[in-house]
Amino acid sequence: MNVQVVGYRAEYSAAFATLNYHWIEQYFQVEEEDVKALEDPTGYALNPGGNIFFVLVDDEVVGCAAIVPKEPGVFELAKMAVRPSHQGRGLSHLLMDACIGFAKNAGAQEVMLLTNSVLTPAVTLYEAAGFVASPTINDHRYARGNLEMHLRLAPAQTNPSV
Repeated sequence: MNVQVVGYRAEYSAAFATLNYHWIEQYFQVEEEDVKALEDPTGYALNPGGNIFFVLVDDEVVGCAAIVPKEPGVFELAKMAVRPSHQGRGLSHLLMDACIGFAKNAGAQEVMLLTNSVLTPAVTLYEAAGFVASPTINDHRYARGNLEMHLRLAPAQTNPSV
């Protein structure tokens, strides 16, 4: 089995949409923000300075995740999906590592995400990577978003002369 993670390629945009629509429709309802992201991945992730990573198994797309700038120093990990037949094999770890690495290389100090507590395997994955649940939710783009999590990438800059 040949596994590789690659950055965005236009020919994978349909897989980005299909993989994400599958889990969203399984657990929730598709929202306007989902459609914007999934139908225009370039405008959603690439044009603002982010990327979408794909995990390929034997040259077939089986998973994806986006890393999108939210504000200076902060990126959002979003739209992560792995085909059900390939879940439980550590592929989501590869996607998450690629996204976090991208954010670090872009100089981000933090990666945030918005999820739902019913997605227990995803929440467990995020916690294992060091994401911490926020006591408040500041991102209200999705009705289903009941859990906001943050991962600090670098210590906050302080000015000792102040």
